[in-house]
Amino acid sequence: MNKFNLKILLMLSLGHCITDLYQGSMPVILPFLKAKLDLSYTTAGLILICSNLSSSIVQPVFGYFSDREAKPWLLPAGCFCAGLGFSLMALTSNYALLLASVLFSGLGVAAYHPEGFKTASFFTGNRPAAAMSIFSMGGNLGFALAPLLSLLIVKHYGLDYLPAMMFLALAFLPLLFIFWKRIKTAGKSDTCARKKESAPAPKGAFAALAIVVSVVVMRAWTQFGLLSYVPFYYIDYLKEDPLYAGQLLTAFLVCGVVGTLTGGQIADRLGHKKTLVISLAISSVIFPFIFLTEGFALVAVFSMLGFFLVSSFAVTIVIAQKILPNKVGMVSGLTAGFAIGTGGAGVTVLGVIADLYGVPAAMHCIMIFPVAGLILSLLIKSPGAYTES
Repeated sequence: MNKFNLKILLMLSLGHCITDLYQGSMPVILPFLKAKLDLSYTTAGLILICSNLSSSIVQPVFGYFSDREAKPWLLPAGCFCAGLGFSLMALTSNYALLLASVLFSGLGVAAYHPEGFKTASFFTGNRPAAAMSIFSMGGNLGFALAPLLSLLIVKHYGLDYLPAMMFLALAFLPLLFIFWKRIKTAGKSDTCARKKESAPAPKGAFAALAIVVSVVVMRAWTQFGLLSYVPFYYIDYLKEDPLYAGQLLTAFLVCGVVGTLTGGQIADRLGHKKTLVISLAISSVIFPFIFLTEGFALVAVFSMLGFFLVSSFAVTIVIAQKILPNKVGMVSGLTAGFAIGTGGAGVTVLGVIADLYGVPAAMHCIMIFPVAGLILSLLIKSPGAYTES
């Protein structure tokens, strides 16, 4: 295993941030695309479905091929394609070309993530969760900054200037190539080591991985449920100032970034499973206070909820990687892509509940998910190769 390398981890985290900026900007620019192409809500919704399927659900496929042989070129290609596809969306007036651009950008996002998590695992030393939290922090920061950056450009210059965000991907590539030799060497060494140590998965490994993926789905369902229904709840139902709802989500997202970084540091000392269980337990306790507080206290509740809920983000990836150490790319794609994408898609169920019983009922249902995640996390065991710290 390579030594802990903060410079390379920060560089990979920056690429993660830029790549996820493009994915995170999709929901907020959707109304502008809808107006430009005069789309229906159904056709506009199909854009988000295409984005979700191409950027999240297919990640394990890229991870599978990455595990067979080192493919570091997916890092620059993924970031570049994510930015190029995103830029082309703003330039076309044809719906078919728009969907093609969305798919192209999404595939770029999907390509970067498994290879990024795998490459980051080469430079963890004896601090796997801390290293993975540094890489994961970039993605969460990208999602937090995406609405602000994209809306600033569209508001002040118009949708046609959105391709200016492509500059971020182009600026990242020279930085990546500064470390290219180290990354390629680490990838080749890892491939050789895997071939020498190739062994069948230990008994119970896939069952354990399924539990971890299920935990991530529950956490993602909680996170995306809040991001989707907090505006409906506080703006449409409670008639609060829209800026107040924005403050709540900003506090949640920003503290989630801090929680990602902090959770990884703590997990290497306290233990990975223990950190996961504690984060979900505290999140489950905090959640009901959303309905019991208001004003500054409510902002504090959302801040704490974001911190503790997202603090296990990198931890679940490390647990999955240790369960199947010879399939790091695939399990990273499963936990960081497929599981999160599935949790996000599950928000559709909340929409059905909101239509039938109202937005408050949907918000209250979200409380179930961190509790379910907590129960599932208690079932995680140490199958074969995975040794709990």
